[in-house]
Amino acid sequence: MKEDKNPTQDKGDGLPKTGGDKSEQPAGLTINHYSDGTASVLRKPVVYTELRFYQRSDVLYQLTQVFCQRYMKTHGDRTVDQMVQAARSTKQNITEGSSDGQVSMEVELKLLGIARGSNLELLEDYKDYLKKKGLVEWYQNNPRFEKLHRFCTENSTYEAYQPILVRMDDEELANMAICLCHQVDRALESYIQKKDREFTTEGGIRERMTAARLEQRTSQKQIIESQQKEITSLQREIDVLRNEIGILRSEINVLRSQNEMLKHENETLKHENI
Repeated sequence: MKEDKNPTQDKGDGLPKTGGDKSEQPAGLTINHYSDGTASVLRKPVVYTELRFYQRSDVLYQLTQVFCQRYMKTHGDRTVDQMVQAARSTKQNITEGSSDGQVSMEVELKLLGIARGSNLELLEDYKDYLKKKGLVEWYQNNPRFEKLHRFCTENSTYEAYQPILVRMDDEELANMAICLCHQVDRALESYIQKKDREFTTEGGIRERMTAARLEQRTSQKQIIESQQKEITSLQREIDVLRNEIGILRSEINVLRSQNEMLKHENETLKHENI
């Protein structure tokens, strides 16, 4: 199946539909923080189940099992195992790559590349099946292609596909799988390029570890400097209070002296009156 030059309805860009990172093109390395403010070397996790190309890869895995069980020899044909394993490899490497990517973008890129290779391998197997059986691969000038492409574009979960699979023959199933393979490939290519740009900007785990340490040290230095300023300010307040206390003590001593003098004068007056 030829690649659709204008996939206007296909938004399979690999980005999460909800809850995803809105910063698609980071301007520089950004460090995440724990709730207590501690810098983290971990990148923001990707919810891979919300990636539309992952969802389509899951559809492909389920569809491939149905296809092989229905139309291919279940014993003695290595192609069956290869197709199922290629479909599984696509899905599993997206899962593992997205998970490992929180720590290592290098590993994530490698596993996503493997996923893309497995998906293309599956694509070739479906094309070979159509050729071998003398069936038609649908292209854009085929009216059935437009309907199929629209359905695959608008649906990315197996629940949407399951009810119609029982009514489809091998030509229809193979062309649906080919359409999904193309969509997964385009989305993976775009997503890998996005991650490649991120890696160029942010670097890998070593760069993040260095940046996190430096930021943590800077933060600690700022805290110490702030505390030192506060201590200096408090020391000044203490000195002012000590001076005020000294003045008050002097005034108290003067008042005591005056009181003693008054007592003495009172005593003198008493004696004179007697």
